[in-house]
Amino acid sequence: MTDSGKPTLLIVDGHSLAFRAFYALPVDSFVTHDGQHTNAIHGFISMFLGLLAKEKPTHVAVAFDISRFSFRTREYPEYKGTRGETPPEFVGQVPLLQEALAAMNVTTITKEDYEADDILATLAHQGSEKGYDVLVVSGDRDTIQLVNENVTLLYPNARGVSELKRYDPETVRERYGIAPEQYPEIAALVGETSDNLPGIDKVGEKTAVKWITQYGSLENLLEHADEIGGVVGNNLREQRDRAERNRRLNRLLTDLELPVGPDDLERGPMDVPAVKSIFERLQFRTLTERVLKIAAAEGADMSSEGDAAGPAADAPPVATLVDEELAAWLRAAVAAGDPIALVVDAPLGHLEGFGLASAAGSASTPTVHVNWAAGRPDYAALEEWLGDASAPKLVVDAKRAAGILADHDLSLAGVVWDAALAAWLERPGSKPQTLAELVSAALGESLPESDPNQLVPDTAATPPATGAWFLGRVVAAQRERLAESSTRVLTEIELPVTPVIARMERTGVAVDRPALTALNAELGTTAGELAEKAYGEIGREVNLGSPKQLQQVLFDELGMPKTRATKTGYSTDAASLADLQEKHPHPFLGLLLQHRDATKLRQIIESLEKATAEDGRIHTTYDQTGTTTGRISSTDPNLQNIPVRTEVGHRIRAAFVAGEGFEGLLTADYSQIEMRIMAHLSGDEGLIEAFTIGEDLHRFVGARIFGVPPEEVTPLMRTKVKAMSYGLAYGLSAFGLSKQLRIESAEAKQLMSDYFARFGAVREYLRGVVVQAKEDGYTETIFGRRRPFADLNSPNRVLRENAERAALNAPIQGTAADIMKIAMIGVDADMRERSMASRMLLQVHDELVFEVAAGERETLEEIVRSRMGGAAQLRVPLEVQVGVGRNWDEAAH
Repeated sequence: MTDSGKPTLLIVDGHSLAFRAFYALPVDSFVTHDGQHTNAIHGFISMFLGLLAKEKPTHVAVAFDISRFSFRTREYPEYKGTRGETPPEFVGQVPLLQEALAAMNVTTITKEDYEADDILATLAHQGSEKGYDVLVVSGDRDTIQLVNENVTLLYPNARGVSELKRYDPETVRERYGIAPEQYPEIAALVGETSDNLPGIDKVGEKTAVKWITQYGSLENLLEHADEIGGVVGNNLREQRDRAERNRRLNRLLTDLELPVGPDDLERGPMDVPAVKSIFERLQFRTLTERVLKIAAAEGADMSSEGDAAGPAADAPPVATLVDEELAAWLRAAVAAGDPIALVVDAPLGHLEGFGLASAAGSASTPTVHVNWAAGRPDYAALEEWLGDASAPKLVVDAKRAAGILADHDLSLAGVVWDAALAAWLERPGSKPQTLAELVSAALGESLPESDPNQLVPDTAATPPATGAWFLGRVVAAQRERLAESSTRVLTEIELPVTPVIARMERTGVAVDRPALTALNAELGTTAGELAEKAYGEIGREVNLGSPKQLQQVLFDELGMPKTRATKTGYSTDAASLADLQEKHPHPFLGLLLQHRDATKLRQIIESLEKATAEDGRIHTTYDQTGTTTGRISSTDPNLQNIPVRTEVGHRIRAAFVAGEGFEGLLTADYSQIEMRIMAHLSGDEGLIEAFTIGEDLHRFVGARIFGVPPEEVTPLMRTKVKAMSYGLAYGLSAFGLSKQLRIESAEAKQLMSDYFARFGAVREYLRGVVVQAKEDGYTETIFGRRRPFADLNSPNRVLRENAERAALNAPIQGTAADIMKIAMIGVDADMRERSMASRMLLQVHDELVFEVAAGERETLEEIVRSRMGGAAQLRVPLEVQVGVGRNWDEAAH
């Protein structure tokens, strides 16, 4: 109820606000365990809850479009025709949003053949007539026409949906210089780009406002069009049909027959179990708490038990122990034979203490104030237990815990379960960051968390020993749920490779900083010269990094063909401009692309310079859970994105050198590992033969497809075959192949037909992968790593086809990841067993890089070839290529 004492009707344009929320929040940061994107839902609900709290409406409704087609598109088929395809990540979010709103007892309304704006207009008109204070929430400027003394528009700003600007009649006059009901007449003259409604040429907002102010209405203006002189007057007379059409289309209807009216939209109590259920599926833990607070304040029945996160169970008392008491507690827990849950208390990376829990109870150490480097007699038993490989431990994020302990000269061994890795293996699309998130996902309970950014947190942090007790329960739940094959991957691959990765991070790789600095300066000069040449082609300076300015130069001034439409015009991304240059070459565009390449390389070099530590080495961070395939990713800096085939890329790699006291670097990588796995999984005799006899795969396949001897396969033939061989495993279509190779679609289709005619087992395998995945709901690698695909049976074609393409390659990429990790475990074990001084430094895709100690080269190469080559028993040999040199580039092969 507003201050006026009248009831308040809040009506929201669901599609408009959901789309804005989609673009305001990062897509990849809002994904459920089963791969459903939720950023639009999260942003909308967050905004909506804010409105409920601030405006306190008595009546609420949310209107949605059914489709892009309406009575307006029948009159003008081009209406909204420039809007691009709906992003696949947005598809499927609206039905879930509607389900969430229904659980919150919010009415949602659609109307066939009409837009959500027409529903808003009708309800706003009815509400105003009935004496409501009406709040319209929309990101469509056409709704400005609804504003009057009883109707206020809340319009989102450019930053998304978190801030809404209020438009009442006075605000509209201040902004546009006209009354709200006159806004559509201004828009009819100026046009509306987002709706693909062109206005009168050369007529801007100021001119349109002046005309409407002078003549009172669009109709009267057109009747006196002969009085207006100049070019704009002539344009108005010649193009009056545009303005008339625009006015018909932008007029919102206020007389629709709707199933409900304002009086039917009174807010009632939320369905708490339904709210918990849908919000748990969406994994909205924080939003769940916000919604339930509102529900409780509004008198909803909170006694019903739902499946979403509820209060945390009562943990047992915690004993704070040191010295003999701590040693006795550890002895008793170890003697019981059960793993001990361990929480390393280091909220900002600084070790403060430990939490322990066993079946017998929980224990913690007091906050650590001793100088760990000088000795720690009170914690001697704990130190021994931490490093004891025979003492089983349960942890969250073992790599981080090991790194923190290593900073204090402590070791961590005997980890038999990592709850974060287990959660990721169960749902590879998820990435739980905290113990609280794991507790919510595994137990359905809410564990209190403090905000590390608050100096005085509102919520007290869960004590580490209590956290350890919850961790034990999380692990028990995970062990019951995790598939047997996934458990094997955890215990035989992921856990053993974790300390290997941790050691690589701590070791780092030495770099020649002066070489990087010199190359950066050289590229800076090159970029400047390219920019000056580009300016010369168009006769002026522009910001070569500004999409808006580039659009003006390319499409307006140079008249080049439009690229694909985007939300802000036409695409100027690298792929679009490269395609444009290929088909319609222009000196400016060529220089622009070269400038971009130089700038991108400089950014890579600058990230490397910035990351070089005081020890002269770069210590990248390896993310073990950063991909859905099982591949290890690299961040801060990313050492997996350094170009390989360019001259500058070679020079960057040459700056990675052997550190002091080492004689060189050794690199080892798998040759065509994905195609070898394809040969194994498909059982195709042709591919197996090629790898068995040691023939160049692509030349061998080319000879079969083109019907020529292997020695007559040309480089162009080989390129086509290579692109197709790898492309097929990623679901590449004939159209995609034709675009990639820049050949006609008919030739690409024939190429694929010829390939499958000679390597039919590959086609049958790929078909079988998708069929089996649809039946199982997941794919599986040779070693049992599973990847769920919830959208394989989706009624939405875009989501279904995207899932099918991803499922094709998941077993191949996942198996390659497993093989590499198994190889790393074996190589590391052999090196440590022989007490070698050589060190494993980097893992980049299918390559390992080592620092070679004096006199150890032959032994290291023997170990690497043996362990990498024997990491899996396939129907074809795993070929390992090894190179040695003073730097990474020289060691390449």
